[in-house]
Amino acid sequence: MVRKFQLKRLVETLCRTAGVSRSGYYAWLEKVEHHASREEQDYQDYLLLKSIYDAHRGKIGYRTFYMVLSELLERPMNHKKILRLMRKFNLFSKIRRANPYKQIAKATQEHTVCPNLLDRKFEQDEPGKVFVTDITYLPNRSGQMAYLSAVKDVATREIVAYEVTTTLTMEIVYRTLRKLKEALDGNVHPEAMIHSDQGFHYTHPEYQQRVKEMKLTQSMSRRGNCLDNAPIESFFGHFKDDVDVKQATSLDELKELVDEYMAYYNGTRKQWNLKKMTPVQYRSHLIAA
Repeated sequence: MVRKFQLKRLVETLCRTAGVSRSGYYAWLEKVEHHASREEQDYQDYLLLKSIYDAHRGKIGYRTFYMVLSELLERPMNHKKILRLMRKFNLFSKIRRANPYKQIAKATQEHTVCPNLLDRKFEQDEPGKVFVTDITYLPNRSGQMAYLSAVKDVATREIVAYEVTTTLTMEIVYRTLRKLKEALDGNVHPEAMIHSDQGFHYTHPEYQQRVKEMKLTQSMSRRGNCLDNAPIESFFGHFKDDVDVKQATSLDELKELVDEYMAYYNGTRKQWNLKKMTPVQYRSHLIAA
């Protein structure tokens, strides 16, 4: 007010009216001026930091700020000041999320890998003898990534078991195995085999034990060779071409889409290489033959 209305000659009178000392007033004035000066300096420093932040697309922490500023400025900015400004102006580092599969990959190395017994022998004529399995991603609008685990009979091309979940815990393959067991209903081929890749789920000791208990022989693709598991990969490709899972807004809606497609694929969709039959019809044909 004193500055605004040019009342410098009335400082003493105003101080007396307000009940403060002249020295107190000038101390306060100095503090305000210092604060304003610091705020202005902070803003100028922020503009500099922001330009560096944008150049690094937000993927920068205070240490990198310090190193960059050391090259730009004659006197490096103190790292404590950098941290203060980052907090003040919300220049948070966009740290890449830890990859949850790193631990899985590490653990996989400690698990048991089975030999490739199938060896791309995809021409089978006995239902229930050779199964292939895998997991695929189902991006959708529910806010959660979903996953589809499926088991396919190589001879009939029928999807005999599947499970949809929003997590990649071991439960997704355990549930799939339980559904496969239910589908087999005790009628296990004496040479029954289940083939997969070398993923964490399939090398897990508990999974391998459950496979043995079902009297299935386990086979695995060579590392990094998706062609060794081509039948299930082919199915996932057709599934994603035919079903727009990205439009699903909830897990229930997504499961409904999957259920409808499985029923269509197994019982309605005829395939040229199955003598123009559906997988279910072709299974009956092979059994009768």
